[in-house]
Amino acid sequence: MNKGGLCSITFRELSVNEIIELVKKAGLNGIEWGGDVHVPPGDFEKAKEVADATKKAGLDVVSYGSYYRVGIPNDISFETILETAVHLTAPSIRVWAGRLGSAKADDTYRKNVVEDAQRIAELAKEHNITIHFEYHGRTLTDTPESALALMKDVNHPNAKLYWQPAVGEAVDKRLESIEKVKPWLSHIHVFHWDELEKLPFNQGIDEWQQYINAINKSKGIGNKTRYFLMEFVKDDNPQQFLEDAKVLKKLLN
Repeated sequence: MNKGGLCSITFRELSVNEIIELVKKAGLNGIEWGGDVHVPPGDFEKAKEVADATKKAGLDVVSYGSYYRVGIPNDISFETILETAVHLTAPSIRVWAGRLGSAKADDTYRKNVVEDAQRIAELAKEHNITIHFEYHGRTLTDTPESALALMKDVNHPNAKLYWQPAVGEAVDKRLESIEKVKPWLSHIHVFHWDELEKLPFNQGIDEWQQYINAINKSKGIGNKTRYFLMEFVKDDNPQQFLEDAKVLKKLLN
């Protein structure tokens, strides 16, 4: 099943309650709460408050959007992030596949990322939580080939992969990337940009219909709900988000 939601980092300047009201007004179903502003790691009381407010509004806590860099030193431990996710009642945690692009990563660097990914996936499993790599430049998921190799090497049932359109890449290449990584695909970050600016989502209907059709053929998340999470909008404008959400809901229905 597909549902729509919002990444809270889209509106870092809004409060938790303002984001909840905006998502309700948009008629979407859930929120990925970011760890940089809205739910700081280690603030367990805040995490519980956000969880309670989200559920009281009839929305799902989809994920905890952490900034944990797998395989390299972090200022905040994964154990603290995991405990925050538990208080947030988040079923999944977004993480990042290191801090180097695949072209610059040697075998030792990749091995460190794989081993740490296996470690944190096992820790998360104890709480029935999955970890999800951000599909992003300057990490080991910066190409579909590297992302595929990473997921095969990690080979853990609690390790999944987000997807988002690589900025500046042609639509056919993006569709090829979905095909390559689809066994591990989980949630999707949704936006419509060109290389220079964020655009109204209705200008991307044709290509997003193709992405959704391709993603629907994947089984990476099994029988669980897959969330299409809107991330960033033109001019960071809440009204634009409401317009974009209308388009997303039509595409998902």
